[in-house]
Amino acid sequence: MGDTTPERNGADGPRVTVVVASRDRRAELERSLPRHEGPVILLDNGSADGSAEMARRRLAHVRVVELGRNLGAPARNPGVRLAGTPYVAFADDDSWWAEGALERAADVLDAHPRLAVLAGRVLVGPEGRPDPVCAEMAAGPLGTEPDLPGPSVLGFLACGAVVRREAYLAAGGFDKVVFFFGEEERLALDLAAAGWGLAYVETVVAHHHPSPARDPGGRRALAARNAVLTAVMRRPWPVVARAVSSAARGGPAGRRGIRDAVGRLPAALASRRTLPPWVEAARDSLERPGRRHDRPREAGSA
Repeated sequence: MGDTTPERNGADGPRVTVVVASRDRRAELERSLPRHEGPVILLDNGSADGSAEMARRRLAHVRVVELGRNLGAPARNPGVRLAGTPYVAFADDDSWWAEGALERAADVLDAHPRLAVLAGRVLVGPEGRPDPVCAEMAAGPLGTEPDLPGPSVLGFLACGAVVRREAYLAAGGFDKVVFFFGEEERLALDLAAAGWGLAYVETVVAHHHPSPARDPGGRRALAARNAVLTAVMRRPWPVVARAVSSAARGGPAGRRGIRDAVGRLPAALASRRTLPPWVEAARDSLERPGRRHDRPREAGSA
């Protein structure tokens, strides 16, 4: 893993950069970008609505990088590379971090040098409902390791995650095979396989106000496609078969997801490598209620 001692950005400079990837969401950015504390890097995925111009003109603390085309979730990667801080907090164009959350996250990461991903608590909408994923992470089915600040996880919500820049880049960041939606899983698995820790810390809070104008069927198809592709890249073949079977039972959206996965299979196969047994066992346990696989103590050495 290399030297995990974080270097501060100057004597009293910021420790966290917020990285936002967006495309044609100017109205949402006008509301969310001013709420971020510290430096912000906006990666514009080829917007045609003036998002980049608005941010550049109105928000001096935001560095705008125009990518010229839609790179999906991997658009965050150049933002992480450009960040001059040891930690990076992700945000969507419709999300932001609570006041003081990033300072708290940096303190936690400073104190836990094996922690690569801090998965925070995400509150949804004006009423601040906890995202259901947070309850699953807080339940801690993988246990809590002694050198981590909260329950271990093998997944996270990108808009509620703060990452150690060094670890993220070493793991390759988000990849273009999945492109968008569910992009967190492959990265989480690779970080765990490299010996890094991922943990849920409920005292670090992000707010997410998703637009009601969404395509549920399209998102289900994306979820099915990307579950199959992630399984192809990292899981045993029986698990891949299980993912395909599950998608096929998911109705038209699931079958569309399988069809959409076919064109990306060559790239998924080219990057295929199976996980260490203990990571696969832990991931498998999350799919099979009642089974628990604790991480061997020796596997956690870094």
